[in-house]
Amino acid sequence: MLDRLYLSLPKEALNKERFEMPKAESFIQGTKTIIKNFSAILKAINRDDEQSKRHLVKFFARETATAANIEENKIILGGKFSDFQVNDLLKSYITQFVLCPVCKKPDSHVIEKLGVKILKCEACGAISSIKGL
Repeated sequence: MLDRLYLSLPKEALNKERFEMPKAESFIQGTKTIIKNFSAILKAINRDDEQSKRHLVKFFARETATAANIEENKIILGGKFSDFQVNDLLKSYITQFVLCPVCKKPDSHVIEKLGVKILKCEACGAISSIKGL
């Protein structure tokens, strides 16, 4: 009977993950790639402050080896990048700078201790150093 009950439940109810990795909505306009849901991405990963905005843009610029700026809550990358490439970069950023390396939860924030930026996890209490921030 229990097996039948589990089969009748919607798939969302069986999902144990509460954090869903945000998807970047990007399009190519001329020779530029525009990520239009930049604000939604920042809100989803709990990084709304100015320093986090600049860090994400700098990450995209460094990884794509091109210029990147913020205009009207959009990231504009100089160059043509597919939706897959942009989302792959976003996934890499979230893995390196948002998810806790110990428990893999997104409940982290960046703090500064003695001039060094570290990632502190609110879920498990782990503290880990961050390179490149």
